[in-house]
Amino acid sequence: MPWLSWPNRITIARIVLVTPLVICLLNLNVDGAAWRYAALGLFALLSISDAVDGFLARLFKQETPLGRFLDPVADKLLVVSAVVILSVDATAVPGFQLPRWVPVIAIGKDLFTVIGFLLVYAVTGQYFIQPRRWGKACTTVQLLMIAVCLAAPDLPGPLHPIHTAMYWLASVLAVIALVDYIRIGNRFADDYHAKSQRTNL
Repeated sequence: MPWLSWPNRITIARIVLVTPLVICLLNLNVDGAAWRYAALGLFALLSISDAVDGFLARLFKQETPLGRFLDPVADKLLVVSAVVILSVDATAVPGFQLPRWVPVIAIGKDLFTVIGFLLVYAVTGQYFIQPRRWGKACTTVQLLMIAVCLAAPDLPGPLHPIHTAMYWLASVLAVIALVDYIRIGNRFADDYHAKSQRTNL
């Protein structure tokens, strides 16, 4: 099937692998560090495959609307499930629990972005899904934040403050990315109406 290119297959595999990652995360505090290492390994695989599918799509010119839809879905499922679990007392990495407001900001950013896309569609009748620099930067830092959180117990003491710095940076970037999406979505809607008015003249 033309739509089921290798980049799309990798992205679908990433979505499927979120489930075993969640199982590992839910058992972080069971049987020593084994589940945490398993979660870290799975997380690394998912993060690397994220870069691989994008590279293959560009290399073989196989970028598709399905891929542009599935790729952020895979990212959001991965990030949201991880930050929620790592902020709960029973499942957080001991000594490196994420504050409760971190998942609130991460989920809020994605929720309002989706609502914005739906509003743009309601106003213009067109889907507007456009990757943005701030959105990509936010996702990258969120992934690094999760990796640091899982690896933190094995880091030297002087590097432990990186954990705090990462969740602050990820949260700030989430707010900036949301503002950027609102701005560009509003511009798209304004341009659409301006073109419509010129066409009707």
